[in-house]
Amino acid sequence: MSTMGASMSPGGLKRRLGLSDAVVIGLGSMIGAGIFAAFGPAAGAAGSGLLPALALAAVVAYCNATSSARLAARHPESGGTYVYGRERLGDFWGYLAGWAFVVGKTASCAAMALTVGFYVWPGQAHAVAVAAVVALTALNYTGVQKSAVLTRVVVAVVLAVLVAVVTACLTSDSADFVRLGVGADVTVGGTLQAAGLLFFAFAGYARIATLGEEIRDPARTIPRAIPLALGITLIVYAAVAVGVLAVLGPGRLAESAAPLAEAVQSVGMPGLVPVVRVGAALAALGSLLALILGVSRTTFAMARDLHLPRALSVVHPRFQVPHRAELVVGAVIAVLAASVDVRGAIGFSSFGVLVYYAIANVAAWTLAPDEGRPPRLVPVIGLAGCAALAFALPMTTVVSGAAVLVLGAAVYGVRRVRT
Repeated sequence: MSTMGASMSPGGLKRRLGLSDAVVIGLGSMIGAGIFAAFGPAAGAAGSGLLPALALAAVVAYCNATSSARLAARHPESGGTYVYGRERLGDFWGYLAGWAFVVGKTASCAAMALTVGFYVWPGQAHAVAVAAVVALTALNYTGVQKSAVLTRVVVAVVLAVLVAVVTACLTSDSADFVRLGVGADVTVGGTLQAAGLLFFAFAGYARIATLGEEIRDPARTIPRAIPLALGITLIVYAAVAVGVLAVLGPGRLAESAAPLAEAVQSVGMPGLVPVVRVGAALAALGSLLALILGVSRTTFAMARDLHLPRALSVVHPRFQVPHRAELVVGAVIAVLAASVDVRGAIGFSSFGVLVYYAIANVAAWTLAPDEGRPPRLVPVIGLAGCAALAFALPMTTVVSGAAVLVLGAAVYGVRRVRT
């Protein structure tokens, strides 16, 4: 895509991305995370209530997406809810949102990098994960538009693989649609916990908002791109969930480390297994690419406001990207990818991102009618849903997530005293 006519944002970033670029970046974040990483743990929590949990996560995600889209149109700057919280609620709430996002999504980046490693070379998963982070950080360094082009290719390939999987599952004699029913094993707590884990899969639309200073005509483009990306992702998730559940059932799905590969193996199509593995690796790479973009832009915005070292707010004179923020974020993710566990990273990421969107919903409540305020019920449901899903996560995740938020608040307090 030509960059002719691309304007500069007030922060010095070039507005290169159009509607299709923004939608693809959102799709790259969501589809890579959810399909191949979150379904297994969610099925373990929800049992036969996986589909209701998916629906609940989608409702909360829709409310959060609507609130975020209206706020992004009003405040089209890099940083997402960090900016909205700062402008609508005060400096501390913006900082807390940014802290929750950076910490939570850094854990998510590590989970996606490890997903790449386990599908590409299980015996050297951590080494492959680190290599993937280094390579994608280098790509982001050379310009956001190259990242958008690669994400477009990855999304196209992954969607083709998923269509093949769904078709194989739904047309197979092994498919038993009775397995889609809700059984006696379903509990409210298990469904909420599964929805919280699945929310990890929907949170990728935040990448669109955090790139607000690099999107052309953001007041018009962002509110269109976010619901489009979310709607397409929900359709894909629902189709895959129905297909895999019909073949494996909730029990086998919960126990499987690679449920889509196991599903196509079960329907008598072993030739699709390597295709699914390649698709999984590409999906996780696309998600990781978009996640690194989002975390580095929020880091850039927080550094610009002196909540993080100011050196991270420098924009590269040639590539027009926050290159120092990208390098630091990439280094931290690489260290985590060398040491963390995938499932623990998913839960920790979900907690941080749910806090982030809770603040977004409160900020959206403050919008006036002439500022594009969403229907009043939207931020209310979004806030209540975020709180319910966050505290339904495993207790170790809640405790560790809350501790990191308290640490962030303490850092903010010390900085305020010093300044």
